[in-house]
Amino acid sequence: MSQLEIGKQSKPRFEFRTFGQNFDDIHALLSRLSMPVPEKVWERTSKEIYILSKTNDINNTKIRNGKMDIKTFVQEKEGLEQWNPLMKGEFPISKKVLEEEVFPAFKVEMPKLEKENYTTEEFLSIIEAHKDLAAVRVAKLRFGYMVNNTICEYAEVLINGARVCSVNSESTEIEDILKTMKDTGMEEYENINYLQAIKRVIGWIEKPLANEEFYF
Repeated sequence: MSQLEIGKQSKPRFEFRTFGQNFDDIHALLSRLSMPVPEKVWERTSKEIYILSKTNDINNTKIRNGKMDIKTFVQEKEGLEQWNPLMKGEFPISKKVLEEEVFPAFKVEMPKLEKENYTTEEFLSIIEAHKDLAAVRVAKLRFGYMVNNTICEYAEVLINGARVCSVNSESTEIEDILKTMKDTGMEEYENINYLQAIKRVIGWIEKPLANEEFYF
C-alpha cells in the first residue's frame, strides 16, 4: 500500500466529510492520533467563491486566487464519495471555455455571452444575474492531520459569514477511512460535502447540518 502525502496528487480518493456546529471531541482525537505532518499543513487559511447551481449536485465549482476548479462526482461506495477533476481554468477566461465547459457543468440555461474573455468580476456578474446560480463566499481555517494513512482535517468555515465546522477523512483506501471514522467518532454523522453544506446554509436545501449544537 502506497503512503499518501498531503498536498500531493494520487489516484482518485474517496472522502467522508461532515459539517456542524461543534466537533471539538473529534478534533481532539485527530490531533492525538495523527502521525507527524508537514508544517505547511498545520494551519492553512483560504478565501474561495463557490458557484452553486439549483439544478446540479454533481459538479463542484470554486474560484480561488484567480483560478477556477471544477470537480465532478464519480461514485459512492460504502457511504463515501469519490470526486475527480473535471476542469481547471484561469481568469481572464475565454467565452469558448465558458460555453463548452463551465456552464454545461452547472446544467443551467446558457446565458448570452458577448465578450471573448471575462475577468473574475465579469464572470461573477453573470452568475449573480442568473436565476439558477449563486456565488457564495467561503473562508476556511484548516488544520491538517494524518490518521490511519488518511488525510484528515478539522476546519472552521465561514459561508457568507455563517460559521460552521467541518471534519473529514480521505484516502484511496476505503477501509482506512472507515477505520478513521470509527476511531474518531465521525461515523456517527452524515456525510455532507461542500455543495450540500452550502446549499443548506443558504436555504436552498431545507435540512440541518450534521449537528446543531447552540451556545446560549
